Amino acid sequence: MALNLEAKKVVVEQVNALADGAISVGVAEYRGLTVEQMTNLRSSALDANVSLRVVKNSLAKRALAETACECVSPVLSGPVILGFSQEDPGAVARVFKGFVKDNEDLVVKGLGVSGEFVEADQLKRIADLPTKDQAISMAMALMLAPVEKLARTLNEVPTKVTRVVSAVAQQKQ
Repeated sequence: MALNLEAKKVVVEQVNALADGAISVGVAEYRGLTVEQMTNLRSSALDANVSLRVVKNSLAKRALAETACECVSPVLSGPVILGFSQEDPGAVARVFKGFVKDNEDLVVKGLGVSGEFVEADQLKRIADLPTKDQAISMAMALMLAPVEKLARTLNEVPTKVTRVVSAVAQQKQ
């Protein structure tokens, strides 16, 4: 169905609003996917807080202009789906990577992370980035490790003294 000018403006505004707040954006060609597969992709994206949009390329280019997501404009050709993540830089890559495992018809064309274009062959590297919660827990574990080691070391001193006293007492008997 052809869109009139007002409807096109609304679409451009909506996609621009998504792109303005997005940390990362992904572009994938969905040619050959069934409706059921697209529904599964949308469901997995929804679970990961990723917004998916199918938009005409000319409208997408207008919407992405002058945003951090503009870096993906060169790969906007053919039937593409745009994925936007507002919180996690690796969320779009994880959604696409997980979906591509079962559905080879989805072809990732590229990713934009914080205004930098990332080739599709780097999808795994971006998808393996830790989430915010994982990164915080890793940092906390690193900060806690020296304290735990100090506590164990300090606990060993009385334990060793007790063993020595016990061994001396057994020898004298």
